[in-house]
Amino acid sequence: MSEWKVGVITASDSIARNERADDRIMLLRQLIRDWLKVEVAVYRSVEDNMEELQEQMIELVDREKCDLLIVTGGTGLSPRDVTPEVTEWVMDRPVPGLAEEMRRAGLLQSRRAMLTRAVAGTRGNCLIFNLPGNPKGVEICFKAIADMIPDALHILQGTEYADGDWGGVGW
Repeated sequence: MSEWKVGVITASDSIARNERADDRIMLLRQLIRDWLKVEVAVYRSVEDNMEELQEQMIELVDREKCDLLIVTGGTGLSPRDVTPEVTEWVMDRPVPGLAEEMRRAGLLQSRRAMLTRAVAGTRGNCLIFNLPGNPKGVEICFKAIADMIPDALHILQGTEYADGDWGGVGW
């Protein structure tokens, strides 16, 4: 089992200002433990501010050397929702299938899922993706792609399972 370093950033004005508790981080910590068998190594909460969010994302990937960075919140249509734009600035390459699968899973629960603008991609050897700010959305979206996260990380980092069995399909 790999020991990936996982970072989580919550993008929320009220959480960053300590006006309310982060109602998604405990759930996300448990999902990461259950699915990836690791702990969240670095956690930050930031306001919905493009410059601050970009700085923190780069910090966690480039300096903290996270293998996986998950950013929750700021994926909707509100003028303060800037997480997808910042993620696109930070990432080197998009991985649209992850965001597509999260939206597909969300649509099975609510048609409003089509309004999410969450994105996924890579920066160096780090996988980055956005999750909604709503805890139920966090759970649905994370579980939708959880089984692919280890494969993605192994392939991205060129480790043990990168050349594994793909079920006879040459993806």
